[in-house]
Amino acid sequence: MSDESTVLYDAPGPRARLRNTITAVLFVVILAAVLAYVITILAGNDQLTAEKWNPFTNSGTWTTWLLPGLWGTLKAAVVSIVLALILGAVLGIGRLSEHRWVRLVSGFVVEVFRAIPVLILMFFAYFLFAKYAVVPSSQLSFAAVVFGLTLYNGSVIAEILRAGILAVPRGQSEAALSVGLRKSQMMRMILLPQAVTAMLPALISQMVIALKDSALGYAFGYVEVVRSGIVSASYWGNYLPSLVVVAVIMIAINFCLTGLANYLEGRLRGGRRKTAAPDPDVAELETMENVPGFTRIGD
Repeated sequence: MSDESTVLYDAPGPRARLRNTITAVLFVVILAAVLAYVITILAGNDQLTAEKWNPFTNSGTWTTWLLPGLWGTLKAAVVSIVLALILGAVLGIGRLSEHRWVRLVSGFVVEVFRAIPVLILMFFAYFLFAKYAVVPSSQLSFAAVVFGLTLYNGSVIAEILRAGILAVPRGQSEAALSVGLRKSQMMRMILLPQAVTAMLPALISQMVIALKDSALGYAFGYVEVVRSGIVSASYWGNYLPSLVVVAVIMIAINFCLTGLANYLEGRLRGGRRKTAAPDPDVAELETMENVPGFTRIGD
């Protein structure tokens, strides 16, 4: 490490470096001791034996419990995310409306549903749909999960969208209005395309939250991957391995979403750079054409 100070911090001296090294070593030793203790306890209770993991080599475990649960999780997450994006776009643009009553209504809806826990929204929808037979009984738990996730995540996405649009330089909207674009055209053609790149990481994070929150449907019987893993564990008597497998599945899905976000962000930023930066040779040629007496070879 350099002994020179930087703008952000002072470089540690010999004593500070020694103290930091001792602290890091102690932390690693304590962490290793805790892990060894946990592994010893689990091994003493026969939780790490091969027999506990054998059910996952049986195709029946996957086709009976895990894959249907995974399908339930993905189905609820995808439907709720699509609906939340639509609701968030409506509410987010509504909060930027020139009409005061539209801003007030949109803001009220956003603040109310952001403040209510998702599980309460799901229970409210479950009993409401059951009482008035809004949906078939076979789809009741699915509709309740989608309802809660849509309202909560739609409200959060509305704020993300509003922040992304407000982050676009004001000169962009002024230039759009100066060339005669209507506000709807300006929003669709100028502001939203530029805001999407800035919003994308936050949107993907909200999608991950929607994916994880679908597990709350376990409270009223919705078949999703966490519930399926617990049911499988109760049958085979291997709770720890089942929860580990479920955790690995969720982590893999989240990594895929993160990778998709990084790919889309790179494509969007690359497309904007190509659009914003013209070919320097073409720009130089266009400049030379404006010089009096300049003619192309072959003209």
